[in-house]
Amino acid sequence: MTDNFLILAINPGSTSTKIAVFQNNKPVFTKNITHNSEDLKKFKKVVDQYQFRNDIILEELKKTEIDLDQIAAVVGRGGVVKPIPSGVYAVNDKLKQDLLGCAYGEHASNLGGLIADDLASSFPDARAFIVDPVVVDEFEDLARISGHPLFKRVSIFHALNQKAVARAHAKSILQKYEDINLIVVHLGGGITVGAHKKGKVIDVNQGLDGDGPFSPERSGTLPMGPFARLCFSGKYTLDQVMKIIKGEGGMVAYLGTNNACDVEQRMMNGDADAKLIYEAMAYQVSKEIGAMSAVLKFEVDAILITGGIAHSNWFVNQIIERVQKIAPVHIYPGEDEMHALAMGGLMVLNGETMALEYT
Repeated sequence: MTDNFLILAINPGSTSTKIAVFQNNKPVFTKNITHNSEDLKKFKKVVDQYQFRNDIILEELKKTEIDLDQIAAVVGRGGVVKPIPSGVYAVNDKLKQDLLGCAYGEHASNLGGLIADDLASSFPDARAFIVDPVVVDEFEDLARISGHPLFKRVSIFHALNQKAVARAHAKSILQKYEDINLIVVHLGGGITVGAHKKGKVIDVNQGLDGDGPFSPERSGTLPMGPFARLCFSGKYTLDQVMKIIKGEGGMVAYLGTNNACDVEQRMMNGDADAKLIYEAMAYQVSKEIGAMSAVLKFEVDAILITGGIAHSNWFVNQIIERVQKIAPVHIYPGEDEMHALAMGGLMVLNGETMALEYT
């Protein structure tokens, strides 16, 4: 391994862009750029912002003492593209076409590959990549069956963080990720629980818009009959129904906040409703872990819990009490997507993996 690989990681959000420069696996510069809402309103589509954000990133980088000509890889957060296997993908014309055209959905993460490609072209020897987008799909056929042929279960989850945590855990116990079975739980604004079988996520709840545990702002799996009747009651528009599913569901619907820390504080101050809902969320996460254990035929080497809410000892302990007989539980609080992006690029630069082609 050389000590001279400089890698630029880019993680676009709806109103901000996180950037970081790594020297191999160590960050040497990080910045969270907040974008003025008035500036963003000028653009009809999110993807139209890529040159605007690209220019701001370059301005920030030029303020540093980093020799930008030495950047070997620019790695962007993967966007909503077609379902693809896990891995590091070189940004090519087909990928850019699907990102620009929002062929599979519009999301701020679509900007990642576009900005990575644009910036990489500004540096002499840089290559552009995306890593483990949310649409990583390694499902077995059984997992795709929903219960009615009009509906198909799809793989949309926190692939970047789940995969990074799984690989890091395997390395910490001197094992290969591809040789062990894991259940990985991501606890954030959305909650996903994945069954990792020998390096592949063969099943996971679709936590984006209605599957699995409820979360701070998503309703998760709802009773289908009452939900269908609500949809046709005439009281709600499609947009309002979608907000019930994502954005105004889950904890925020019950308690008026999506901040788990606030809910925990209310619970500690004696708020019985807060305690009930917070514990119910942990209860549903535990049920999902049990379901994924069955997917793996209870051959589970470890259960890994990550994401922002994993900082809460109380919440995590509620889960551990229910699932510890399945497998040892390990806590990896928070998420480090910038590091995960950079490590994907480094794996290619070091020859540890091949960059895949998006077709």
